[in-house]
Amino acid sequence: MTPIAPLITALLREHMPRQRGYSAHSCEAYAICFRLFLTFAADRLKTRPSRLALEEINAAMVLAFLDHIEQYRGNSPATRNVRLAAIKAFMRYVELQCPSALTQVAQIVAIPGKRHDHKLIRHLTMQEVRAIIDAPDVSTRWGIRDRAMLHLCFAGGLRVSELVGMTMNRVTLQPNPSILVFGKGRRERSLPLWKETARDVRAWLAVRGSPPAPELFVNVQGMAMTRAGFEYILEKHGAAAAQKRPTLVGRKLSPHLLRHSCAVLMLQATRDIRKVALWLGHADIRTTEIYLGMDPSEKLEAVEAVLPPTLRRGRFKAPDALIASLMADADTAPT
Repeated sequence: MTPIAPLITALLREHMPRQRGYSAHSCEAYAICFRLFLTFAADRLKTRPSRLALEEINAAMVLAFLDHIEQYRGNSPATRNVRLAAIKAFMRYVELQCPSALTQVAQIVAIPGKRHDHKLIRHLTMQEVRAIIDAPDVSTRWGIRDRAMLHLCFAGGLRVSELVGMTMNRVTLQPNPSILVFGKGRRERSLPLWKETARDVRAWLAVRGSPPAPELFVNVQGMAMTRAGFEYILEKHGAAAAQKRPTLVGRKLSPHLLRHSCAVLMLQATRDIRKVALWLGHADIRTTEIYLGMDPSEKLEAVEAVLPPTLRRGRFKAPDALIASLMADADTAPT
């Protein structure tokens, strides 16, 4: 029997971060999936997760786990597919380390993802974004920080990890304001800043001081702002903005919603999906194509460019006497 613990440890500590260059956030996401899966498998086999053997992890076990997280944890089909992808990544690694498990690996890798509805991604209007950015009290130090964070997150279309991980040496304000973003997949991109965004960043730098953290945005303790910290800031100012902008009432705000809103605005302004992909830092333009479904003006141009067909007006005639009598009965029936 092959212990599974050394394989999981080698994958997360050696293969993914050092050989494949995965970020710490990606490794953490995989670790969460493996923790859920191994805990589930250990419960079913009446053992401890550290004592699980590779031979005990088969396709039936994986399918049972996927059903479990949907039924009892309330995970969506999209989350289910993410968990399945992590398990498949592990099994492909096992394929190289344990050739004797080729048949077992092939059965698990062959498990298909679950099809699900792909709804339109929600976004905010420019008026709603402006109301959120204007919500902080800029007469206070932390209000200046919050406004700069919200403005930079939206204007740059930044992921929350890119925002809170932004360091001082990646910000350039002279002669042309810009930021250097270290994004997903270890890809860098340079983004120019709007004059208004640069002004808010300058205002924050004027009161930031010299805390020990190298990050641009810090918390009250002078340490780097966390993801949860920024999510709290967005939620707080979103609630304040909802008092002036009723369309925000009941809306669930997230940092990624600001990113989506920036993408839609860029698409409407440029009409070029490639420029939007470069701005957001997408490695594959197919990822950016989701925003084409959100912008109705893209379809409106197609409708206006094509003349509608000329249709001959007519009157329906029943093909049969019985059908005609049923239609007459329907017309005279009381409503």
